[in-house]
Amino acid sequence: MVEPLGWDSAALESLLSHTLSLATDAQAEAIFTERSAALTRFANSRIHQNVAERDATLRIRLVRDMRTGVASTNRLDDEGLREVVERASATLALATPNPNGAPLAAPSPSTADPGLGFVAATARADPELRAVGARAVIAAGDAGHLEASGAFSTETATLAVANSRGMRNTHSVTQAKLLTVMMDGDGGSGYAQATGPDIRAIDPAAVGEEAADKASRSHDAVDLEPGEYPVILEEYAVATILEYLSWMGFSALAVEEGRSFMDLGQQIMGPNVSIWDDGLDPLGLPTAIDYEGVPKQRVDLISDGVARAVVHDTATAARAGVASTGHGLPAPNAFGPMAWNLFMSPGSSAKEVMLSGIERGVWVTRLHYVNIVHAKRGILTGMTKDGTFLIEDGRISRPIRNLRFTQSIPEAFSTIEAIGSETRLVAAEYSGINARVPALRLAKFAFTGATGAEAQD
Repeated sequence: MVEPLGWDSAALESLLSHTLSLATDAQAEAIFTERSAALTRFANSRIHQNVAERDATLRIRLVRDMRTGVASTNRLDDEGLREVVERASATLALATPNPNGAPLAAPSPSTADPGLGFVAATARADPELRAVGARAVIAAGDAGHLEASGAFSTETATLAVANSRGMRNTHSVTQAKLLTVMMDGDGGSGYAQATGPDIRAIDPAAVGEEAADKASRSHDAVDLEPGEYPVILEEYAVATILEYLSWMGFSALAVEEGRSFMDLGQQIMGPNVSIWDDGLDPLGLPTAIDYEGVPKQRVDLISDGVARAVVHDTATAARAGVASTGHGLPAPNAFGPMAWNLFMSPGSSAKEVMLSGIERGVWVTRLHYVNIVHAKRGILTGMTKDGTFLIEDGRISRPIRNLRFTQSIPEAFSTIEAIGSETRLVAAEYSGINARVPALRLAKFAFTGATGAEAQD
């Protein structure tokens, strides 16, 4: 078993069991999280910051008579544990009964490989290793007279969950992530990212060269009139779209509340679209359990364009009369279950071949400032960024200024004409959602506006 950060298995079991023993008048759940994160940041083509953070937190949830009390602490001595249980008890006494509250999960031992998603080389990575990677990215920018900014981060995390029903599960993971934005000082910019559990799989020079290539081709951008265009979405853009599909509709709570685009059993996208969540796939950023301790299950969300299933936590599963799929957040919460580990099936096309036959279209590297317009219809709005190009007569002809899109994603994904044969793992900037996806060619995508030259980054 992979040992937690700073806590061996025996010490962690003792901590959780002792905490539960202090809760004598209610059912109890204890969630232990420990995170050790370090980051090397660079800007203006210079490393300017090295930071590291380490913390361990215990969250206690008490349940009695349909009431819930929650409290958390990072003081893990005896007095700190007694105090956090007392605070949770005080909250429980004041809580209003909630018949829809999340019950404690029944014990279900995880059968995942304890080493899944944990790479010792990532856990041991030091500032010198990250600095070498950052300098390789900067060198790629220097070669093209570009200014490089970005960050190289590593993280080790442990999640352990125990409850008074007998649940006992724990898992430790690692993640390395390198991202950069290159700028030419005249409006041109390029982006690249690499992530995964194993820092050794990240090629900093390749990341730098990818971003530099985009930035060097993005200067002297021209305007493009708004309208519907054929579009090629690179993997970064596709991953962002899947991230927001997860927020909008892959949750059982969203379906229950009537705000999801997932009309189960219905054809909602093209027959060449299959999307699933799998927290145990080593090709993603795996995690074996959720925040209720329930082992992760693969959930086929959309198969051949048909909405098949959504993810559950213990609360939505209890109301639906099914089993949790292992997608719970710390309960109670307003979000419901969350699909974190997304995959989209690849096709057979190379990205360059996708250009063939497009008389006039748009190549999109990535999207940002994305917001939900209409969750039930799956409509998003946002901007293109860091590499938007005009396609003419089957080739990329020139850079164009960033465009605003407003588009129903189920409708757009019903017009997919080609799917990339290779997939890429992309980590969201803030949400923690990750997706392994191919590039896509869509017959039409609605662009509703453009940034002016004075507004370009």
